[in-house]
Amino acid sequence: MEHIPCHKDGFLITTDPALLHVEYIQHYLANESYWAQNIPIEVVRKSIAGSCCFGVYKDARQIGLARVVTDYASFGYLCDVFIDAAFRGLGLSKWLMEVIHSHQDLQGFRVWLLGTKDAHGLYAQFGYTQLPEPHRFMRRHNPDVYKPQ
Repeated sequence: MEHIPCHKDGFLITTDPALLHVEYIQHYLANESYWAQNIPIEVVRKSIAGSCCFGVYKDARQIGLARVVTDYASFGYLCDVFIDAAFRGLGLSKWLMEVIHSHQDLQGFRVWLLGTKDAHGLYAQFGYTQLPEPHRFMRRHNPDVYKPQ
C-alpha cells in the first residue's frame, strides 16, 4: 500500500503506520469512546496491524483516527473513527471520510459497513444508509470483553 499524505489547512491525513501513536489511540478508545471502553493496548496494537489505518495529525501530533478492516477487494468495515474534542468543528471528520473513500486501495468495494450511535448525518453524506434488510445480518457480541477481571 502506498502511503500518500493528504495536507489541508495545516493538518495531515496519512496511512503511514510509522506515524500512529498507539498509546494515544488506546487512551482515546479506552477513555473517550463509547464503543471500546477499557480496551487493552495489546488489542489496539493487534487491531491496527490488521487494518488500513488513517491517522489525522496537527504539527506531528496525532489528533484522530479511522480504521478500515478490509480484504482490499470487495468489503470494508469502517471503525474507530474519532477526532480529538479540541479539534472538532473544523470539518476534519468530513475531510477524513473524503480521504478514505478516495484512497486508491479502497476502490470498487461491493459493501462498506460501519456502526455509529451519533454520526449518521456525517456518514449519510458519503452514501451510508440504514440496512434495508437488518434481519439478514447477525452478530456475535461480547460487550464485557474489555472489562477488568
